[in-house]
Amino acid sequence: MVRMVVGAVAGIVASYLVGSFPTAHIVGRRMGHDPLREGSGNPGASNVYRTAGRAAGALVLVVDLAKGAIPTATALAVSGRPLATWCWVAAVLGHVVAIPGVRRGGKGVATTGGGAVVLHPVVSAALIVVFLLVARRWRVAAIASITMAALLSPLVALSGRGLRETALTAAVSLLVILRHRANISRLLRGTELPMRAR
Repeated sequence: MVRMVVGAVAGIVASYLVGSFPTAHIVGRRMGHDPLREGSGNPGASNVYRTAGRAAGALVLVVDLAKGAIPTATALAVSGRPLATWCWVAAVLGHVVAIPGVRRGGKGVATTGGGAVVLHPVVSAALIVVFLLVARRWRVAAIASITMAALLSPLVALSGRGLRETALTAAVSLLVILRHRANISRLLRGTELPMRAR
């Protein structure tokens, strides 16, 4: 029992550390850009796409998806859905929570999506379609991301998952939406930056 608890805690901590890997900062700097100082200032795939181009944005997206998918899939294979869900939450927290003096937290959209693909593949497929349609219609990543986050937990609930898993999913969704507070304010003022790539 003690070994199981220690293993679960170690898995959750490892997931947090994986989630905290500063993908956008590293890729942006390699491309001669600082996503913390350019564009929206957010260390995420959409801002790297906007400031450093398609290839850089795609690379950040893939790695940030993996930051959510790999810890979740590993825990799912080793221990099952309960630990996998907690590792997903930890990975998202690792990406989102800023470490003072070390790095700035991101919005958590891709990392959330990576874990969701593992735990909720059908729901995720539907949300990817929603994201692409909304992004194509409005050309604003924040609108697509907020829409996707808002729909995630209701769709998970409708898919028949238990209360605990649905509640944790709702917490992740709320965190992602709250991280978009500045975007929401800019959207209301009409000053939100569109998606652009060179």
